[in-house]
Amino acid sequence: MTTQPQAEIGIFGGSGFYAFLDDVREIEVDTPYGAPSAPITLGSVAGRNVAFLPRHGRQHQFPPHQINFRANLWAMKELGVTRIIGPCATGSLRTDIKPGEFVICDQLVDRTTARKDTFYDGPKTTHIAFADPYCPELRPLAVEAARAEQIACRDRGTMVVIQGPRFSTRAESRWFSANGWDVVGMTQYPEAYLARELEMCFVNVSLVTDYDAGIEGEIEAVTHEAVLEVFNANIDKLRRLLYGLVPRIPAERSCICSTALGSATG
Repeated sequence: MTTQPQAEIGIFGGSGFYAFLDDVREIEVDTPYGAPSAPITLGSVAGRNVAFLPRHGRQHQFPPHQINFRANLWAMKELGVTRIIGPCATGSLRTDIKPGEFVICDQLVDRTTARKDTFYDGPKTTHIAFADPYCPELRPLAVEAARAEQIACRDRGTMVVIQGPRFSTRAESRWFSANGWDVVGMTQYPEAYLARELEMCFVNVSLVTDYDAGIEGEIEAVTHEAVLEVFNANIDKLRRLLYGLVPRIPAERSCICSTALGSATG
């Protein structure tokens, strides 16, 4: 890992959110896990050094099941990043969570398959606690930033992470809803867990773009075009939320994320 940090905060972009920093420069980062999704853009927000990486690539060429999550997280760590903000587009599983609203999730459910989801493939084995997958220090700050900008925001929620790239069937969507889960997405796992393995804080900012497979009898099923339309219509709100969150992040950490390996079992 680098001994000369070049950034302290990292941001993984969701669909359509691939550039927002001023005074930027690009940097290529090599990792033991291959190349990240794109060169990393370095810049500053409110005097804080920020690294930005589009998780799907510059041209959205990597579908969710093909993202090299390990390379992306490792590259951020190499640059000295200790906090990760992970905005993403999600589908709502509840009629009262509407497109255009934000959810700062506190839980996730993994329904992906065969993703490379650990840095510990052996012979060393490490079991890290993940009961609370999102940083308890960053979550309330994200909520505070949203409310300061008068952005409709839920202060908690459970995201079910599906494999993709397909959307859910109606039966799957009903099942997810029946379990009490709130939103559905395709990228939060293993992104959040890999950050924990590297002792980086991770916070989710979910922009609700649709009603997933549709709430039968009320809402039409989701289409990719509809997702992009809602996302693009709310990109300014997401940018404002992130700009409001970055300066609120304290310089020192006092959360469970920063000492995750110390309490891990092997």
